[in-house]
Amino acid sequence: MIHSLFIINSQGDVFLEKHWRSVISRSVCDYYLEAQRANGNDINPVIATPHHYLISIQRGGVSFVAVCMEEIPPLFVIEFLHRVVDTFQLLDEMLDNGFPLATESNILKELIKPPNILRTIANTVTGKTKLVKGIDMLDSIDCCIKLSGMPDLTLSFINPRLFDDVSFHPCVRFKRWEAERLLSFIPPDGNFRLISYHISSQSVVAIPIYVRHNLSIKTGEQARLDLTVGPKQTLGRTVEGVKLEVLMPKCILNCVLTANQGKYNFDPVSKILHWDIGKIDFTKLPNIRGSVSIASGSNTAEINPSINVHFTISQLAVSGLKVNRLDMYGEKYKPFKGVKYITKAGRFQIRM
Repeated sequence: MIHSLFIINSQGDVFLEKHWRSVISRSVCDYYLEAQRANGNDINPVIATPHHYLISIQRGGVSFVAVCMEEIPPLFVIEFLHRVVDTFQLLDEMLDNGFPLATESNILKELIKPPNILRTIANTVTGKTKLVKGIDMLDSIDCCIKLSGMPDLTLSFINPRLFDDVSFHPCVRFKRWEAERLLSFIPPDGNFRLISYHISSQSVVAIPIYVRHNLSIKTGEQARLDLTVGPKQTLGRTVEGVKLEVLMPKCILNCVLTANQGKYNFDPVSKILHWDIGKIDFTKLPNIRGSVSIASGSNTAEINPSINVHFTISQLAVSGLKVNRLDMYGEKYKPFKGVKYITKAGRFQIRM
């Protein structure tokens, strides 16, 4: 179980720590900070040290690092850390210009309105494209419930075999899930996460977007960059919110590029090229190309940028998960039922 929690700011300082079982020295965070310095924001969420496991998330430039003494399902800890951050965000509603405003839980529930659909299934693509057989996927089923009385719900799936490493909301009857592979529960009111889970890496998952990339060195101080983005196996769904972050090595001085879609900028300090594409036009695939300046005397053999890809696809679950039916018992009225599938890129990285 979780022994300690450390919260680290963007400068690498531990400004808050909490210990439950035993006090663990904050020096254990050095393993995390070392990985951060080596990989930037692309940090493995699970870091094994000689005596501990560090499980972390990053939100708003702040790192939340949980320390465990033994192996534990990482999804459980990651979900807990996200809940901690969501709880902190309630401070915006509880204080008005520094003065206590809303402190009752019922009032806070009214202030934070849930979305106007009954079910939201959010599938988050994780992993790296160098994995060709399968990609581990971190998914969740989010609910918005506005039902009177005490309805008893059952949610079944066409292919429940896809579930792996499942974390349940307390309202779910675990024994029935174990026996029948369906979700039986009496839901709380409002917006909540019903389950979080992994899609097994043994399942075949098609990446719904591709990036063709080429970085060719012309001279010792000049190179040409060419990137093209396109949809792949999206079943005709529109790929939206497409953004690319190209993490350049330190020897790159500047980028002078031309994009046929969207806008780009290069930060010479962080060495990150941002390309905000938006929606992919099927008739004219997004492309960006141009020259890249390299510092003189650099070892060009070590120039190997990586690309972080962000996108959203509505009404598509690339995991293949499908809802079979939702039934309600214990109440006589007929409820409105809705399911929305969303695929979002989480940690999807391409190595050039």
